[in-house]
Amino acid sequence: MIFDIPISSFIVMSVVIAILVFATFAAQFINSIWSNKDFTELNERIASWWWIIGLLFVALWAGRTASIVFFGFLSFLALKEFLSVVPTRSVDRNVVFWSYLAIPVQYLWIYQAWYGMFLIFIPVFVFLYMPIRMVIRGETSGFIKSAATIQWATMLTVFCLSHIAYLLNLPNDAENGGSIGLVLYLLLLTQFNDVCQFLWGKSFGKRKIIPKVSPNKTWEGFIGGMMTVVLSAALLAPFLTPLTFFEGLAAGVIISVAGFFGDVVISSIKRDLGIKDSGTLLPGHGGILDRMDSLIYTAPVFFHFLYYLKY
Repeated sequence: MIFDIPISSFIVMSVVIAILVFATFAAQFINSIWSNKDFTELNERIASWWWIIGLLFVALWAGRTASIVFFGFLSFLALKEFLSVVPTRSVDRNVVFWSYLAIPVQYLWIYQAWYGMFLIFIPVFVFLYMPIRMVIRGETSGFIKSAATIQWATMLTVFCLSHIAYLLNLPNDAENGGSIGLVLYLLLLTQFNDVCQFLWGKSFGKRKIIPKVSPNKTWEGFIGGMMTVVLSAALLAPFLTPLTFFEGLAAGVIISVAGFFGDVVISSIKRDLGIKDSGTLLPGHGGILDRMDSLIYTAPVFFHFLYYLKY
């Protein structure tokens, strides 16, 4: 253990920091060589990654409570961003308040490790309660659309993302990274999947999958990225999780496929609204949803795969 972080998790975190350091120096070298070109977006992306990784690692190092608060705050930012770009009725401001209130309650169940309430609080109780509040207001015009928007926003940004935090409650041997290892495994592979599918698509992509939703998504990018992530997931599985090599292969498939659909679902929302990014919180990346779109799907799917197999 190093600063209460299992050795294997500490090694992975150190490798990530080393990659960021290399990327920073590489970007400075590129800027000096091709000074006539604009690399502002590249520099902004790297700077944002420093903030993202830095805050995440500090929260994980600070312990379980700090980590749960950190992920709860991410849910708050994601919900706020979602509701800022998707229109809702002014009469439903009170309902939106209850949607925000669901965040601390949901993460309280996680803090208490109350698995049953964690699973049903939002999909059952919050889901049923919100339309009741809307009915009490007495406005029926636009009722269905508004109810669906607020409920879906709460499910995606609070319930789905909260599965990341609940990984911290699952027992995992220190030699396998501890509970921090489970979180790192999910987060790193999800982001790695985005990068791999992009790089494979840029290099070999020809056949588009859903051109009206995401023109840059190709079968070559999807398959090449999935193969890379599946192999990486299998190699990392015994190092960070209780999964075996072959179970890691399955986890890689799940994360790759779920990540793809999370990406295109959020892309569909932006296409429908006619916007490029969901926000401006992360320079070079866009908004918090632009960075966490894949996680919205990979977090619950991977969590329940892992829970079913090992817990």
